[in-house]
Amino acid sequence: MRRISEENGFGGKIKVLAVTKTQSVQVMRQLYDAGVREFAENRIAALEEKIPQFPDDVVWHFIGKVQSNKVRKVLKAAKVVHSVDSLELLLRIDRISGEEKVSPELYLEVNVSGEESKSGVTPQEAREILQTPFANVRVTGLMTMAPNGASDGELKEIFSSLRRLGESLGVTEFSMGMSNDSHIAAACGSTTVRIGTALFV
Repeated sequence: MRRISEENGFGGKIKVLAVTKTQSVQVMRQLYDAGVREFAENRIAALEEKIPQFPDDVVWHFIGKVQSNKVRKVLKAAKVVHSVDSLELLLRIDRISGEEKVSPELYLEVNVSGEESKSGVTPQEAREILQTPFANVRVTGLMTMAPNGASDGELKEIFSSLRRLGESLGVTEFSMGMSNDSHIAAACGSTTVRIGTALFV
């Protein structure tokens, strides 16, 4: 596994989030025994299957696309949701959070690169959403995914742009960077890197 810095380029701490979407419970238990307490899944069925097999001190993250008909299940299972990709979805999460009396940590997914295949709101939409009050939830951070095959320079610009956007809006949490580009994301101010492949090689 590539060593991941414990501090980002701004002197803040970095959380390494273990992405275990293709891993067995047995493998995950090895990580748990090694001290890992935060796991991420991208399918609600896998999340519901794995949660009962671990102690209550695990913090579960959902990083997949949140389907509107699965919002309630996601909110019951995950404490942190990294993939809130529209105002419509956020409004639904806000309503259901009130009904379920839960207070999830939410990351607004921003399509910084403008790539059509990527989900997420535009930076301008993010500004408008973050200035909108909600009854039951608040957005605690911003998330982005870089295009496949992006150069180091492109990665730096994408991650730095998200950081600048968040800082201009008073956001302090940034979920950006995966196994292949975590070092660049960390240098650009990420506070959470989502690591899957590099944990299991």
